[in-house]
Amino acid sequence: MPSQAITLLLLTFLLYLLKSEACNEAVCGSIVSKCLLTKSCDCERNEECSCCKSCFNCLSDLYTECCACVDMCPQVNETDTSLSTKSHVEDFKESVEGLFQVLTEYSDDRWNSLTFPVDIDISMYAAKKEVKIYMKTKDQETFENSNIITLNCTVAYWEDCMSWKKCKTSCQSMGASSYRWFHDGCCECIGKHCINYGVNESKCKNCPFNEEEENIDEEDLLDYGEETYDDYGYEDEN
Repeated sequence: MPSQAITLLLLTFLLYLLKSEACNEAVCGSIVSKCLLTKSCDCERNEECSCCKSCFNCLSDLYTECCACVDMCPQVNETDTSLSTKSHVEDFKESVEGLFQVLTEYSDDRWNSLTFPVDIDISMYAAKKEVKIYMKTKDQETFENSNIITLNCTVAYWEDCMSWKKCKTSCQSMGASSYRWFHDGCCECIGKHCINYGVNESKCKNCPFNEEEENIDEEDLLDYGEETYDDYGYEDEN
C-alpha cells in the first residue's frame, strides 16, 4: 500500500478518535482501520444512511463497542452520569492465563465472555537502540510495520451483580490478569493480552440495578452480596 494512503488512513482514524471520547482505541483500533480503508462507514448517519448496513457488517460483533469511533452510534443523553459509567481497575501480581482461557473458552451460566483482536506495538517494550533513517524513492514499496502484532483479548462479564471485593476475588480465582469493577455492581475479568483494562462498558446481564436501586450508597455497594456467594457464584451453604 502506498505510504501516502497509509498516512491518510492513520490521520483519518486519529480524527475519528479525537472526535469521540467514547471510542475505545484498544478494542476498536484494528477493526475500525479496516472499515475506514474499505469505506464501509463513509457516510452521514441520517434517515437515508447509505452506508449503515455495510458499516454494521464491517464492525460485526464489535459494532456496539466501536460505532462511536466512526460516529455511527445512536444519540445518547450527554447528561447521563449513572453508576454504569464509573469503574475501578486493578492488576493482579500473578495470573494463570491457561486457567482463564479454559474457563472462558466455552459458554457458562455464570459469566459471558467476549474475545476481540488488539494490535500491540512490541517496540514499546524492547530495549532502546540506535534509530537509523533511510531515504526511499517514490516507487519503492512500503512494508507493513513488523513491530505490530495482533493478539486476542478475552474478557469475562459475570452475569450477576457483586461487590468490589467479590469481583476481585472471583476474577483472581479464574486466573485473570486484571479486573474492572463498575459502580453499578458489574464485574469484568480481563485476560493477559488486553490493554487499557479490556472494555470500559458495563455489560453484565443482570446489572445494573433498576432505577430505584441505582440510588444505593456506593459504600454499601462495596459489600453487596459479600456473604451470599462463594468465589464462583454458587450459594454458600455455610
